[in-house]
Amino acid sequence: MKKSYAAVGAVLAASLALSACSGKDNNNTASPSPSASGSASASPTASASASAGSVTGTSFENWGTYGFDLKNTRHAPYKEITADNVNDLGIVWSADLKTLDKDVKNGNQAYPVVIDGVIYITTSGNQVFAFDAVTGNQIWHWKPSPEQAATFSKSGIIANRGVAVGEGKVFMLTIDNQIVSLDQKTGELVKMVKIADSIEGVTLENGYYETTAPVYYKGNIYIGSSGGDNGVRGFVNAYKASDLSPAWDAPFWTVPPKGQDWLANSKFQGGGAVWNPPAIDEETGIMYFAVGNPAPDFYGEDRPGANPYTDSVVAVEAATGKLIWAKQEISHDLWDYDAAASPMILNATVKGKQQKIVVEGGKSGQWFAWDAKTGDVVWDGIPFAKISHPNPTPEGVLVYPGVLGGENYAPETYDPATNYVLIPGVEQPALIKSAKNQDEAATPDMPGAMAFGTTMGELPADVETFGTITAMDVNTGKQAYQIKTKDPQRGGLTSTDAGIAFFGELDGKINALDIKGGKVIWSFQTAGDNIQAAPAVFTVDGKQYITFTSGGTKPKVYVFALGGDKTQGKEGAADTGSAHSEKK
Repeated sequence: MKKSYAAVGAVLAASLALSACSGKDNNNTASPSPSASGSASASPTASASASAGSVTGTSFENWGTYGFDLKNTRHAPYKEITADNVNDLGIVWSADLKTLDKDVKNGNQAYPVVIDGVIYITTSGNQVFAFDAVTGNQIWHWKPSPEQAATFSKSGIIANRGVAVGEGKVFMLTIDNQIVSLDQKTGELVKMVKIADSIEGVTLENGYYETTAPVYYKGNIYIGSSGGDNGVRGFVNAYKASDLSPAWDAPFWTVPPKGQDWLANSKFQGGGAVWNPPAIDEETGIMYFAVGNPAPDFYGEDRPGANPYTDSVVAVEAATGKLIWAKQEISHDLWDYDAAASPMILNATVKGKQQKIVVEGGKSGQWFAWDAKTGDVVWDGIPFAKISHPNPTPEGVLVYPGVLGGENYAPETYDPATNYVLIPGVEQPALIKSAKNQDEAATPDMPGAMAFGTTMGELPADVETFGTITAMDVNTGKQAYQIKTKDPQRGGLTSTDAGIAFFGELDGKINALDIKGGKVIWSFQTAGDNIQAAPAVFTVDGKQYITFTSGGTKPKVYVFALGGDKTQGKEGAADTGSAHSEKK
């Protein structure tokens, strides 16, 4: 989630009640080695090196970055777990993060990264854990100092979505706008720098915070900004992995400077946060990122025009940050319809021909595709959710989708066998009320510099809230099918070459979907109380594993495999690990 839910009313408060958004020791387990290519994601499926402490010759197939590959397809070429044997899946091990450290905060939106048999996850309070992927033994654990952690509440939200790994280091962004570099083998702090040292004003006090997972590529760490609803000025920037110094001459700003262009008469910085990881095409060196809503959210009188590059997908040179193209999904957004989820780069069949495209599903409930090189429109705003959004008024209007989406931060996956993109959906409206002027749009009593514009009301009692998974046929631009899920889809999907997609739900259940048939073929009730991130899939010595994190008041990490413990919903089932001395 990206918002301070206390600021936007009862609908989000109810969601918060569900999701509870917030969350060293060396032993005889394997320690990670830097990936063989020097890029954690350059070759996510090819590693046969031995980690320190591992048996020589152990082979690994990794989940090397947020989206599996830098294209963010979230599709792994593993086939051991099939529709025929999926019912034999069970828990190999799980770990209760609050047992490992009492300071772990509620909530967890961490997308695991798995390198050479080691799982790296973060918590909502910016702790980092490294686990032996097969045994569950804790290899190391890092946490911010008490003084640093004490400032996190100023952001209004303290989620974190994971790490990047490269050059023998693990990278994380902190709520208070710092970049952390840790030694991949030991968890020792290598360096921590403030983003404000290179980009003036990027502080909690000014409404900025960081919840995204960074991305490593060719010696650089790529980051975006959170806090668009706070009226901050959104950006993307690159930093050298070696010393965390800026790698670009200047950030790429998603909106003009305050007082210029469409912000000439605005009291706010314009919004346009980039709060999920980019996709990078290693063949062309082009990076694609999705941009959030303009600020104030529901009040647009003093930000006239289309408000580029908000609610857009933007393509830049990864090496320099130079603009290549930008395409806007929603012009002059008044409904909080970010392009929130990370884009995907696909080599797919489109209208009967092979084409490289970039796709993204927006909080607007529409799905888009563009030519990767030119930005030419391929599929333009195909609906996958109920859409009805009259302009906001001070009295209030009911809009579909609401501020949670459509598609929120939860990522899509692409299955090349069917040529389907699977879209995680949220079917939940919002009652939004616009401000009468800029002063009313401001909410200075909230953390940062809130600019919600201005409030939300209670939903009618008969409103139904649920989730969907939509299979979009990339060739035709039409829905192949759509299934309904009990809860809004908050975590996203991961698929494999066996034709299965895995996803979790807010009740702590995880599921396997037959991609071609569109039917759930396996479910497992975990002891966690919600799942708000998609799984990572990896292999060790040819055996396939699946790892999830759960959040709410029970932040845990789970690893599944064929032959594991099939006991469902049992508190503490297969839990392992214990707290050890920490690295600060």
